[in-house]
Amino acid sequence: MFRKIFLHALAASALAIAAALVYRRIYFFATEIDFSRVASFKNLFSFCLIFCMVAAGINYLCFKFLKNRAEIIYNLILSAVSFALVMLPISISLPLDIKSPELFPGLAVPIVFFPALSWYTLMPLFGGE
Repeated sequence: MFRKIFLHALAASALAIAAALVYRRIYFFATEIDFSRVASFKNLFSFCLIFCMVAAGINYLCFKFLKNRAEIIYNLILSAVSFALVMLPISISLPLDIKSPELFPGLAVPIVFFPALSWYTLMPLFGGE
């Protein structure tokens, strides 16, 4: 079971990273503002990977200890954490030389939801744990 959850986390993080990179590129073409110093590949990669691996650990613990209600409790935890993480891009202090810093939340807030969305999207492929 842990192997399936781990593979689910890897696949979800890969999908989230790809979505984040595509969205960052689209946002650049729409606004002509480059936030790649703050939302770099390394930062997006590490955020998505860490989020999905922590989610996998929580998923494993929920299914190990909360057998009957594990899925609903896990989904509530994942959704609540995703919404709480919205504060992360809003509270970040950007370098002073970045043009139009008020547009940064428009880039970063949707990216916060990509790992959870990827997890839920790939859940049918992994049997819903």
